[in-house]
Amino acid sequence: MSTRERILDAAADILRTRGVVHATTKEIAQATGVSEPTLYKYFGDKERLLLAVLEERVPGLSRISVRPGEGDIEKNLADLAHAVLDFYQRSIPMLGALLADPERMATHRVAMSRHGGGPEKAVAGFAAYLRAEQDLGRISGDADPDSSAALLIGACFQEAFLRYYAQGTDADAAPRSRAEALARAVVRPLL
Repeated sequence: MSTRERILDAAADILRTRGVVHATTKEIAQATGVSEPTLYKYFGDKERLLLAVLEERVPGLSRISVRPGEGDIEKNLADLAHAVLDFYQRSIPMLGALLADPERMATHRVAMSRHGGGPEKAVAGFAAYLRAEQDLGRISGDADPDSSAALLIGACFQEAFLRYYAQGTDADAAPRSRAEALARAVVRPLL
């Protein structure tokens, strides 16, 4: 296993248990057996490391391949929604404390923007998919892809938050049937 892979594994474990605000790069470096400068060689800053963990170690959209014009739209949205439910459920413990620290949140927001990340990316990605389906005539021309995407992503976030709130970090993953129901509620009015 490469040094980068070892860093990502250690960072994922530490961020999952301690959260972004309380985890330190020193702690991650020590857990990996490398120096902090080595850690920064692979990841320029803590936010870049967090983004890499979120992209590579937390299930999410990167594991789903959905193409406009292919397959059933409702099934495609259910696949995307299920991936987002998993992602949110696993990332909420990492990011929750950021909300309570306005200064740290502002720093995080700037860094994520600089690295091309941020929570708005999910809504934009879903909206782009829906817009492409609309352009292909598979979704009504009257549909509002941005609002529909926001509704689905918001429902996924709420579901993940409620599961985390009720069951903690060991909450069972949301069942696929829940993602299917959310996708169905959003897509059927679009057709």
